[in-house]
Amino acid sequence: MNQFALKPSPARNPFSHYLLITQPARLFLKCCFIFSLLAVTVILPGCKQSNAGPNEKNLQADKDAILATIEKETESFFARDYDAWKSTYAQTDYTFQAWSNRDGTFDASVGWNGINSTVGKYIHENPEPQSSSHPVVERKNIRYKFYGPNACYLTWDQFNSNKAGDNFHHSKEVRVMEKANGQWKIVCVAAFWDYVNPIAADKLKDIQRMDKETRGTDKL
Repeated sequence: MNQFALKPSPARNPFSHYLLITQPARLFLKCCFIFSLLAVTVILPGCKQSNAGPNEKNLQADKDAILATIEKETESFFARDYDAWKSTYAQTDYTFQAWSNRDGTFDASVGWNGINSTVGKYIHENPEPQSSSHPVVERKNIRYKFYGPNACYLTWDQFNSNKAGDNFHHSKEVRVMEKANGQWKIVCVAAFWDYVNPIAADKLKDIQRMDKETRGTDKL
């Protein structure tokens, strides 16, 4: 009877079959992890680059073209070149132009027809080219904000010399630009001048930032 007795089997780990299965699985998961790291290293930089906005070269080209349009508008006005001046504007019903005056009032025109009937009319009625009343203009702290590839807001501090060039009047300038058919056009001109507090020419170099001002103070 004893020779037929069943011998107790050695204790088995109830999870031994799972452990036997997971050994190759572990190897597989380790390989997957390594390949995932390689994919992250190779693919993510490419995704980051593809999701980036315009590259710096294109962005700078747009900035240069915008400033060229702004400068052309001023130069063509004094040159009394109506067609060149007109070409710098988006001729829409929302185009806007405004500036403050020495006496505390302001001038403003809304829509291209309004601008053309004031400034355009002035050019036609005074056709002789004139030298600028501010022969030296310095721009500082130009800040651009692009809203997609075809719209830009910018603001800067502008310093406008008198005829003698020995002092400057400060103005806060705002422009909104739109690109149409590959050309940047002016949509909004706003200029706020301080006529009361001239800045001596030799002090201009000391002005770096003008983020906040109150009644002409703290310019230096």
